Amino acid sequence: MSEFFTGTTAVREGHRFDEDRLREWFADQVDRSARQRLAVSQFKGGQSNPTFLVESAERRYVLRRKPAGPLLPSAHAVEREYRVMRALAGTGVPVPRMHALCEDPAVIGSAFYVMDFVEGRILWDPKLPELPAAERAAVCDDMNRVIAALHEVDVQAAGLGDYGRSGHYVARQIDRWSRQYRASETERIEAMEQLMAWLPAHQPADSATRLVHGDFRLDNLVFDRAAPRVIAVLDWELSTLGDPLADFAYHCMAWQLPPPFRGLGDLGDAQLRTQGLPTEADYLQRYRERRCLPALDPALWHFYAAFNLFRAAAIAQGILGRALAGNASNAHALEAGRQARQLAQLGWDRAQAVR
Repeated sequence: MSEFFTGTTAVREGHRFDEDRLREWFADQVDRSARQRLAVSQFKGGQSNPTFLVESAERRYVLRRKPAGPLLPSAHAVEREYRVMRALAGTGVPVPRMHALCEDPAVIGSAFYVMDFVEGRILWDPKLPELPAAERAAVCDDMNRVIAALHEVDVQAAGLGDYGRSGHYVARQIDRWSRQYRASETERIEAMEQLMAWLPAHQPADSATRLVHGDFRLDNLVFDRAAPRVIAVLDWELSTLGDPLADFAYHCMAWQLPPPFRGLGDLGDAQLRTQGLPTEADYLQRYRERRCLPALDPALWHFYAAFNLFRAAAIAQGILGRALAGNASNAHALEAGRQARQLAQLGWDRAQAVR
């Protein structure tokens, strides 16, 4: 989702809607100054839900909607994104201010929500080449702080006790992404077939039930322009109640992905430390310290890695399926979707490491 902060363009063909109807709704529900001025442009990135910059006479906002066309079951749940970010306001997890949710398709053709546009910087490359070594270390540590804080949120106090089912998170995720993969399958990927058979037979018991983000990574965070501090966590579409260690392992895929993926997989531990970046082991230890967790069995960590690479492959396959159907929101979705085969093979390699 954070890709949209990289710039805007005119609203693309296929994503256009009645801006006069939006102006009327916006002035009634969000900002009266929209009657004087309402300018809409589309953020260039985003592979899931089309996202727009809305400028009134006084402020800037972000509007995020479901894509057009047939959708996979439970996908593109902007209503859930709105709910969780609104619930997290005032907690230790920084989120944009939420303004309104519209579930009436008569306004712009699908459900959408409006939130503040957060002024900050998006850091794309986990190697953080644009920063000095000391700031790289501080950025990573604050990222670690925020995901640890997320996994310590009291879901009952936040009003999210019914945000997902308790227990069997990994089992449900394997089933869900297997079904999502089958629904958008375009060719046989042998590694995915092997993972879909292996994962259910080796799944561990959940470590706990907490609020999980589902896609917590560097480029889904907004950092303060003047300090190595996270000021907003974005893209909560995959959030639910689940296993926090599985969520953290997904976040740690940056350490495992080799080129051409954006990751740290081509750097050894010595190189990482020289450049001010933590090793995966260092990063995991800092997270455990923050949450007062015991040491992890290496086999368990390999399982979580295989599981998350499988899930990433299923997501990539879904992007490919939407691209071929003509309703993906990103011009690069076809290329991104082709990564499904590579991610599946990486996942199967990690699964074999458990043996």
